[in-house]
Order: sequence, then structure tokens, then C-alpha cells
Amino acid sequence: MTLWWLLPAVAGLSLLMTGVLRRYALARSLMDVPNARSSHSVPTPRGGGVAIVVSFLLALPLLAGMNLIAWPLAWALLGAGASIAVLGFLDDHGHIAARWRLLGHFAAAFWAQFWLGGLPPVAMFGFTVDLGWFGHALAAVYLVWLLNLYNFMDGIDGIASVEAICVCLGGALLGIAGSTQPTEFVVPLLLAAAVAGFLFWNFPPARIFMGDAGSGFLGITLGVLSLQAAWVAPQLLWSWLILLGVFIVDATFTLLRRLLRGDKVYEAHRSHAYQYASRRFGRHLPVTLIVGGINLLWLLPIALWVGLGGVDGLLGLLLAYLPLVVLAVKFKAGARE
Repeated sequence: MTLWWLLPAVAGLSLLMTGVLRRYALARSLMDVPNARSSHSVPTPRGGGVAIVVSFLLALPLLAGMNLIAWPLAWALLGAGASIAVLGFLDDHGHIAARWRLLGHFAAAFWAQFWLGGLPPVAMFGFTVDLGWFGHALAAVYLVWLLNLYNFMDGIDGIASVEAICVCLGGALLGIAGSTQPTEFVVPLLLAAAVAGFLFWNFPPARIFMGDAGSGFLGITLGVLSLQAAWVAPQLLWSWLILLGVFIVDATFTLLRRLLRGDKVYEAHRSHAYQYASRRFGRHLPVTLIVGGINLLWLLPIALWVGLGGVDGLLGLLLAYLPLVVLAVKFKAGARE
């Protein structure tokens, strides 16, 4: 099948392009210099996430042209992903006011929803509910929050890459379990391949950082894939939310705690649970590996259980998130530094 040569080709392109971007960043002094809010201690090139964006987006028209995915999904991913990546790239190289970034984020979210058809009916306790226009607005907020939280959580070596690969592999397994057609699992596998090529350079100790272009792109792309999966089977939205649990719980818990304390939430900080954990361990590697372990050994089985209809989606999500909330509390997520 064409897919089996396309996956290593995408991974290889991402690998090579990340190396080129690293040399470019070093030559142009595009460095992430440590400061009081950083989780790293040495200046490191940034912007390597562009390799993920380019290698993944180049493959989408090929897949659509071969009828491995539908063109509406391809357009949703191409438009939303490219616009968020460009916005992040410009912000990496200068500064874009928060209001303009947010406007661009919502524009990308509505673009994706236009091609997907908005939020699909939501399955809960044996019932399926169509939320109509309120659901579309809710889905837009969800996509914008997901792309921003992914940026917040990209703070230590390898964590955003490992999270994306684990979520994509889980999404692919859900697609394989529910369908014999490649449409349901090919795109998550393609994204995992693109991220794997970058991870070679980003694995602790990182030789290049992802940057806003890559992290925002991954956030909205994973969000779009979760909505697309829910159009195939409503319970799969819960499964994808479970797969994304580590990032959703840490970022949301931290944000709420800082909001309640009256902090300026738009200011940089180091108060996420994973950041406190990395300082406690004294290294990034143990935290990144633990995140991968939680994804594969805890969240993935529950996501598959929900996806295969073994338990209600909301109940499965609560079961999956409870230990994550406990960990967020244990590692002082959102606590004043």
C-alpha cells in the first residue's frame, strides 16, 4: 500500500528538514535564551516545528488525490494548520499582539469547522445530543484552547512530541478497531511519522525546540482530528479527549488556579505540574518518559474501552482524568512560584 512508503518518507523529510532548520537557527542566532521563566539552562535553537508542519501538510494532497482521505478533511487540516503555523512562525521571529493572535486562532477554528461540518452530535449516557450552533461555538473554543494549551505544555525537552505521537498512535488504533478503511487511521499515523522525525532532534537533551509554529499547529491538528473522529462515531470524541488528558488536565488546572488567584494568565510562568516535576527530578527526561507511560499504559486502554463501546464516554473520561488531577495537585500545578 502507498501508505507504507509514505510514512517513512514523511518521517525522513521531517528528520532532514529539522537538521537544516537547526543550522539556519544557529546561523541567524534564532535562539531560545534561558531566563527566570525557562525550564532549560543553555541557549537552544528554536523553530524546528516547521519541519513537522511542512512534511505533514505536503502529504495531505497526495492522500486526498489517492482517495485515502476525503478532500474536506484535507482542506480543514491544510487551512487551519498552515494559518496557525504561519502565525506562530511570525510570533517566533517577532511579536504579534495577543488580540491578533486570538483572532487568527478563531479564524482557523471556524475554517476547520466549515469543512468538517461543525461539532457532531455528542454521545452521553446512551443518548446522542445535537447541540446545534451552540455546539459549533463550543467546538471553536475547544480548538482554540487546545492549540494554546499545547503551546503552554511545550516547555521541556520532548514532552510535546511524545504526547503527539502517543495521541496519534491511540487515534490510529481507534480507527483500525472501528473500520477496515484506511481513512480513519492514515492521518494520525502520518502526523506521528512527521513528529517522530522531529523528535530525533528534540529528545532530551534537545538540540532544537519546536517553537510556537509547531506547538500551535499540533494543538489545532489534533483537535481537528478529534472532531473528525467524532463524525465517524460519536463516542470517539470522548476517546480523543481521554488520549489528550495529560495536557488538558495540567494546562486547565494550572490556568484555573492562576485565574482564581488573580494572576495575569497571559504572562509567562513555570507553574505547570510537568515543570514542577522536572525541577524536582532535576532533569527533563524522566518527566517526558512518565508522560509517555501514562499515555500508553493508562489513557490508551480507557480510550479504547470507550471507543469500542465498553463504557459511557463521560464516565470513561472521569475515570481517566481522576488520577491526572491527583498528580496535578501533588506536583502543585498552578501554585505560586
